Amino acid sequence: MASKSIAMQSEPTGDRQAMECAIRRWTTDAVPAAQRADYWVGAVCDCFLDMEVEPSQRQAFSATLASMPCGGLRVNRVSGSAQRVRRTLQGIRRSGGDNFYYLLCKESSPCHVAQDDAGAARLLPGDLALIDSRRRYLLEFPEAVDTVSIQIPIGWLDTWLPVADRWLGRRLDGAAEWGRVLSAYVTQLRAEQPARLGTLQAEHLGGLLSLACGAAPEAPPRPGLLQRIEHCVRQRFGEHGLTAADVADDVGVSLRTLHRALSAGGSTFALLLMRERMAVAQRMLHAPSHRHLTVAEIGRRAGFLDTSHFARACRQWCGRTPAQERCAPTQAFVSPH
Repeated sequence: MASKSIAMQSEPTGDRQAMECAIRRWTTDAVPAAQRADYWVGAVCDCFLDMEVEPSQRQAFSATLASMPCGGLRVNRVSGSAQRVRRTLQGIRRSGGDNFYYLLCKESSPCHVAQDDAGAARLLPGDLALIDSRRRYLLEFPEAVDTVSIQIPIGWLDTWLPVADRWLGRRLDGAAEWGRVLSAYVTQLRAEQPARLGTLQAEHLGGLLSLACGAAPEAPPRPGLLQRIEHCVRQRFGEHGLTAADVADDVGVSLRTLHRALSAGGSTFALLLMRERMAVAQRMLHAPSHRHLTVAEIGRRAGFLDTSHFARACRQWCGRTPAQERCAPTQAFVSPH
């Protein structure tokens, strides 16, 4: 295995915080053919963690890697020639305390994923799998690497998926029920720009992963808890930057309990908040008493950070821009989800 020091990042040296907000890229395109395989080993270790990478052929090898932040997570897009990737006990020891979960989504060709000594799961295009870097794993890409890999902090995922161990190295069907929605969402994340990704998108991902895995609460939700959560969101939807943690504190439960209660009710915090904001915005757009308000002011009162955010949400949920919705016949609000 080559040393990871050979990997070169595309950003110039400078402020570390600014670098964290940018897309990081590695590519073999500018590397001499004889050095590409070694360069790629270093790039993988630099972006992810200490791993062994075995290209299927060194002569015509090529690969690219892009990584960008998303609300405490990182969205990584990997493409290139066939290869095998191993996380070994030696690599785990060398990584020290730096460990993560990775949610893998295969885009256009099959691959195999194995965690620990369990049998390998075969992923078809669109399928997903969860792996834990604190334990050994093997990733085999016999045709090509065309994968989105979401780097997830350990504690963050444990909040959304308390039984994550049950899903390690297993195939999540990307064509069935919530798996289909999760697969499409992961694919969309990798197509976005960093400026459009943040805590809200990360919470969407956590909720969809919980639903796709069928995460059940460890105990039945408290009677009336879901109604209390919904009431709190209904009272506080207009607060810019409202988070699930804020609502959990307000109703007197842990963040994990809040997410479990919403999941048991077939929802997520991000979905609940957006539904409430759009319902209120739609009522204001159609109310004669609010005709004097601009579209921007209505969006602000409904809790949207800016006009463009309000416009995107309105097109997604109502099928029209806010101005078009204001002129349309009044009708009951229906969530597209």
